[in-house]
Amino acid sequence: MYSADFAYHRAQSIEDALRLLGSNPGAKLLAGGHSLIPLMKLRLAAPSAVIDIGRVPELRGIGVSGNTIRIGALTTHADIAASPEVRRSATALADAAAIVGDPAVRNRGTIGGNVAHADPASDLPTVLVALGASIEVAGAKGKRTIAAADFFTGIMATAIGDDELLTDVVVPIAGRGQASAYAKFSHPASRYAVVGAAALVTAANGKCTACSVAIGGLVPCAQRLPAVEAKMTAQSLSDAAIAAAAGDTGKDLKEVNGDIFASGEYRRAVAPVYVKRAIAAAAARA
Repeated sequence: MYSADFAYHRAQSIEDALRLLGSNPGAKLLAGGHSLIPLMKLRLAAPSAVIDIGRVPELRGIGVSGNTIRIGALTTHADIAASPEVRRSATALADAAAIVGDPAVRNRGTIGGNVAHADPASDLPTVLVALGASIEVAGAKGKRTIAAADFFTGIMATAIGDDELLTDVVVPIAGRGQASAYAKFSHPASRYAVVGAAALVTAANGKCTACSVAIGGLVPCAQRLPAVEAKMTAQSLSDAAIAAAAGDTGKDLKEVNGDIFASGEYRRAVAPVYVKRAIAAAAARA
């Protein structure tokens, strides 16, 4: 199927992209293209104009700034997975980026496009919520920062405005005794997450002193699991304690997605397994 007609513009800078957004109501931004183009071909999206930001240099790259890692919106999944800084200081993000789709998707798809698209079965939103990351956006009124936990608002819905451009993803660097991991039940064809779980564990003297756990794939958007976090905190990092905490996953699951591959009931039943795996892997690294 072919897309509906649209105007095409190539932005040369962030300022140029914002100008084009302001002068083309109903336009969509094009980064790697792995999310927008399929929707347009199926006519599930019919923007009046497409603004190509793929060659804006300031939107690309990974750098360390203070106690954070700053990742430009056009940075590919492959670059994130291979980054020594990300692998060392935000390991769950490297874990997730390394298993997004297939090699073609990882080498073309971008973190900014992935996050802005906000597919509930995507991997990176779950990790970013667990790591306490933030999303930086620019618009006609200036720049603002949105916590990842507040950025994702529903199925393919975010807090970003129609006239705004996602510029950077900022991830805190893991501190002493702190580590993260991502565990995923992958759809065999699409590689999307049927269930995805990310955990950030802070450990001292064999105990969990703090824990952040998020889940995705089976919910409308990535979310924290406060019941699991509360039960894990101040407990030993034993298999039994981790399993007991993961067993509370269902307490935080209100609306659960299902499809012809896996029903909501099935996803709810297997979710604690992947939460347990993520916590255990993070605890082993901490």
